[in-house]
Amino acid sequence: MPPRTTIINTAELHSPRLDPFVLLASELDYLRGNLLRLLGSAHPTLHQLAQHYFTNPSKQIRPLVVLLFSRATNGLGDGWEQKKWIAECERVSGRHEELNRPLTRPGVLNDCNPNMSDDTASFQSLFSLQTPQIPPELPPLPLSYKTDHTPILANPPIILPAQIRLAQLMEMIHVASSLHDQVANDTNSPSDGTGNKLAILGGDFLLGRASTALSRLGDDEVVELVATVIANIVEGAVWKAGNVGTRVVSALSSPAQGWNRYLNRIYLGSASLLAKAGRAAVILGGSKEGEIWKEIAYMYGLHIAFANQLMKDVDAYEDDADSFKAGPTGPLLYAWEDHSFLKPIIERQLSEDGDVEHVRHAVHTSSGIERTRTLALTHAEKAREVLRFLPDSDTKDALRELTIRVVDQTR
Repeated sequence: MPPRTTIINTAELHSPRLDPFVLLASELDYLRGNLLRLLGSAHPTLHQLAQHYFTNPSKQIRPLVVLLFSRATNGLGDGWEQKKWIAECERVSGRHEELNRPLTRPGVLNDCNPNMSDDTASFQSLFSLQTPQIPPELPPLPLSYKTDHTPILANPPIILPAQIRLAQLMEMIHVASSLHDQVANDTNSPSDGTGNKLAILGGDFLLGRASTALSRLGDDEVVELVATVIANIVEGAVWKAGNVGTRVVSALSSPAQGWNRYLNRIYLGSASLLAKAGRAAVILGGSKEGEIWKEIAYMYGLHIAFANQLMKDVDAYEDDADSFKAGPTGPLLYAWEDHSFLKPIIERQLSEDGDVEHVRHAVHTSSGIERTRTLALTHAEKAREVLRFLPDSDTKDALRELTIRVVDQTR
């Protein structure tokens, strides 16, 4: 069970700081504008669905963390010179442009060609001999790559193309997960299930495109990290499906057990994605095994994600107390600690007349909302603490500001 915590210095919430969204405004605009072209769906419905989510983004916290950590650590990792050299080789050879092409290539078989005849001669144009192209001259391997590396931030700051692609990829996975969650949470869908089917197919479409994008990153460790993110999200969705609207929830015997399930749900649903996204960004910048940079990124993303979700749950209770129907969250679990009479109500999943009103009153007359907000502030403070290991920069200041913005809705 989370301990009672103290609120961080609130003076920090109102001091002027560097706006992370302003610092990376051009990169975020490019990322958002390029996502639709990358998806490359020929189906108008899927295109409209993607356009709705990607041109009307929420806080963009996932791509923001990827891009900020890329900018805050590029140059520090022992493999930085190699990564930068590879990026330059890709630019010279045209591979960089390939990264920005739509994720559906003309050379990949998507369906049959009904206009093509069955005779052998029809294949001649496909297999005609081509004049071999002379590959461009690649830049020489930098001398510093062959010597001991000194961790110094890249100056001027730089974000590699693979890191931008990672930011796009993580947003695809997040939106796919959101579409699937929409189905799990929707109790008012049309009787024919059309809306739910479209959401499921849209999510599957985005995951398919994300898998294609993942294959282009060219780093085995990052591929494995992102694959575990998808596995975590699916595991969390299965867990949620088995615990919402079933008698499994009645197995909750104490607030402590409820906290264990609640925090596990946050990790699988969102914290895993943000923590591993930050770690993957630093790996793509050359951080190797045993270096602290990718550990910093992981812990920062983990705590930012918990702070963000806890504040969302606070806002949900303040806006609509019926939000507890999706499962006990921080405010209700803290209220249960204050009011033991909630136990049988939670065990029966608020199924009797008057249960909703009792819970609503209990939450708002308890310390539940304030203690959940305090817990979110504590996670934000922990994210801020790990930044002390990074060298000073404007990007570090922006990362610090982000820890404040996720818990202060007025910023």
